[in-house]
Amino acid sequence: MKKFILIVSCVFSFLLISCSKSNQVHSVNENALFTLGYGSFEDELNLFDLARNGTISTYMTMRDGFFYIANGEAKKILELNSYGDLLSLYYNDEYLKDVAFAGKNSISSTKKAISYPFSTLGPLAVDSRKYIYAVDTLPTERQERDASNRLLLSLVVLRFDSNGKFIDYLGQQGPGGTPFPYIKNIYTTRENELVVVCTTNEGLVAYWFNVDGFLLYTVPVSKNTVPKLKTNENEEAPAYVSVENIIPDCSEHKLYVKVDYYMASMDSALKVQSGIDYYTTFLCPLNVDTALYDEPLEIPPYEYSVTENLTKEIYNLPFDFLGVTENGWFFFIVPNEEGFIVQMVQPDGQRIVKRALSVDHSKNLYYTLSLSGNGIISGLFVRNENAQAVWWRTDSLLASFINQ
Repeated sequence: MKKFILIVSCVFSFLLISCSKSNQVHSVNENALFTLGYGSFEDELNLFDLARNGTISTYMTMRDGFFYIANGEAKKILELNSYGDLLSLYYNDEYLKDVAFAGKNSISSTKKAISYPFSTLGPLAVDSRKYIYAVDTLPTERQERDASNRLLLSLVVLRFDSNGKFIDYLGQQGPGGTPFPYIKNIYTTRENELVVVCTTNEGLVAYWFNVDGFLLYTVPVSKNTVPKLKTNENEEAPAYVSVENIIPDCSEHKLYVKVDYYMASMDSALKVQSGIDYYTTFLCPLNVDTALYDEPLEIPPYEYSVTENLTKEIYNLPFDFLGVTENGWFFFIVPNEEGFIVQMVQPDGQRIVKRALSVDHSKNLYYTLSLSGNGIISGLFVRNENAQAVWWRTDSLLASFINQ
């Protein structure tokens, strides 16, 4: 995810009802993999009352064909294969009782159950060693406050090795460090380094740790530090800036900062400012070794049309930044009335591929999307009757372009 999290809400209601794509985009076939029921057993999800308003704390990531689901409401993490078979369970034994295979962990065992006193789970990531990193909340008495920046520091990243053994937790400075503020997402690199992206009142902050968990970089990014929008005369344009997301490169010490720029709109009749309109998006590569930005890459917007009173208007909407693959393709995504439009951009921007992912939004109460390093988009869709895991093999699509 990005890991990437979305809840169907009124933000997109006008898109889902009154808008249509400006041109036809080919679809990628969905592969439905498995479903999970709701309940209190180890292989079920507990999401409480889905009809009630509130935040759902369930996240999913996929690596090498294995799915990892952090079910915060049930205080557990599930590792499953692509058939939905439960392979490992990390659980709070005060919350989940009578785990069928608890205490049977061994080299010959096909399943393992690991007890850990989880509190409120958040995003998770898995590296190539199958080490699991999971965001969790500290008890109230161990939380801290950053008065100068008006932040609650309450989150840590737990580390488990491939055998399920708890290693330690990471804070801002590394093992046992100061808790993090709100964590937007966490990522692992090809070198099994960890990147934690946090949201603050000033913008986003990326904490980059080496394979042993020691801090390498702290990189604050705000609207005041990203590249400015320039006019044709190379002067600074009067744009409003929004830093939407930061995602690390898989191989290099580089962060990709997605920046959306907005411009004031004018009422031609009254000659006064009437609002703020989206203008453009740049993906800005930040070299964390030098603290310098490379040449930004302009990302085309999603175009949609609105017809009202026999008048058709075309509008632009920024894509959300979903992730980066190991071969450097950038993935962007936006919901529409038929599901999602995914836009894949080659590192040099020479090739841009758009594909439609068909999803019936009316059936979903909640969903979380994830991009794997080899370019597979996975989704966990929470519906009334069950939760369904699916994926789209966009990796095969990219491979066909690479081989051309």
